Amino acid sequence: MEGRNPGLIVGFLLIAAATVSAPVSAAEIKVLTAGAMRGVVDTLVPEFEKRTGHKVSVDNATAGVLAKRIGGGEAFDVAIITPKVVDDLIGRGKIAAGTRTDLARVGMGVAVKEGAALPDIKTVDAFKRTLLAARSVAYIDPKAGGSSGIYFDGLLDRLGIGDQIRSKAKLKQGGYVADLVASGEAEVAVHQISEIVPVKGVVLVGPLPAEIQNLTTYSAGLGAAAKDAAAAKALIDYLAGPTAAPILKARGMEKP
Repeated sequence: MEGRNPGLIVGFLLIAAATVSAPVSAAEIKVLTAGAMRGVVDTLVPEFEKRTGHKVSVDNATAGVLAKRIGGGEAFDVAIITPKVVDDLIGRGKIAAGTRTDLARVGMGVAVKEGAALPDIKTVDAFKRTLLAARSVAYIDPKAGGSSGIYFDGLLDRLGIGDQIRSKAKLKQGGYVADLVASGEAEVAVHQISEIVPVKGVVLVGPLPAEIQNLTTYSAGLGAAAKDAAAAKALIDYLAGPTAAPILKARGMEKP
């Protein structure tokens, strides 16, 4: 050490250590997600970015719209959609084989405006009466490709009340259906629970009766042409990890 500056040596070592621990390069990860998972992803992304140095951009739409966008050649790194769509895109070479990861499962529920009397939806008959008595019923437009809207529209026919409810339906192309209740445009909303809970000004009455409940699983897949496959895979692993569990629970979702 004779003839050398100890302070200079310590400083050099600290810089070297910092260089080793820092990511070689920060990746930009583009995520396409179905609406039901948007809130979960938005909540988890900041901590992931902090831990890794990567940057994540998130875009959401209905499962049907995302399938068309990806099928049409839109670039992405991670897709979060329903398992059937993910598997189909794997078959078409848009999502890398063997990368499907089931992240969450959620059921459908009913929402009314905050302060309104809570309707009875405990049984199938009670649920039918509530829908028939409502001045208007909001749900996702089935033509928009949203899984909840497609299921609910079919359920109306199974319950024998399709014509009555469609005549007073308030259809939404995407996003939070409960927004129509909060704004006073609709009296009742039927949507996935995870997309009711975040909306201010509405109350979740409860889930659909078990006999007619529709549980939807959401799965992530790695883009076959992902710019940085390792970074994108790290994000999928993080979303599937234990950190996500309390976030899912808070939004009425659960691990699949």
